[in-house]
Amino acid sequence: MALYGYARVSSSDQDFVLQEKTFEAGCDVVRAEKGSGTSRVGRTELQTLLDFLRPGDTLVVTRIDRLARSIKDLQDIVYMLKERGVSLKATEQPIDTLSAAGKAFLDMLGVFAEFETDLRRECQLEGIADAKARGVYRGRKPSIDPAEVQRLRAEEKLGATEIARRLGVGRASVYRVLAQHGSQA
Repeated sequence: MALYGYARVSSSDQDFVLQEKTFEAGCDVVRAEKGSGTSRVGRTELQTLLDFLRPGDTLVVTRIDRLARSIKDLQDIVYMLKERGVSLKATEQPIDTLSAAGKAFLDMLGVFAEFETDLRRECQLEGIADAKARGVYRGRKPSIDPAEVQRLRAEEKLGATEIARRLGVGRASVYRVLAQHGSQA
């Protein structure tokens, strides 16, 4: 019957020091990672913990949104934990998955975490649309120089594969440039 802490932050410029300090006092093992909470895809530390937990163990997070920002992922994780006899504890939120009220509260927190993520995404898309309308936002800079692609094709008679290798880009990017400028690959 061990306590396992899980800390997560979304981006590389954030750190999980505060979350880890919270776990130091009582957790036997703490796993931490940087990645989006909107999906479990790519969250290897979480998967390691989920694979390792045994009946009687407790998974500890500081807040439910550190575990999942998708209500479906949260419910899937909670269901899996329950099936395996593992309890879930949030240090900053009164979570008791054994009672009906606790389960309802957990689901509400999950809904709010997902809602918050959706609002953030909508605001970001509105900001991008506004910037595009003002001519400020142009997307990321091209990673390929069309003139250089044309030069390598015309002067050195190179194929798309060799051009891509020399420029350090994908072959599809070379084909796209050649198609846009009427050259044959």
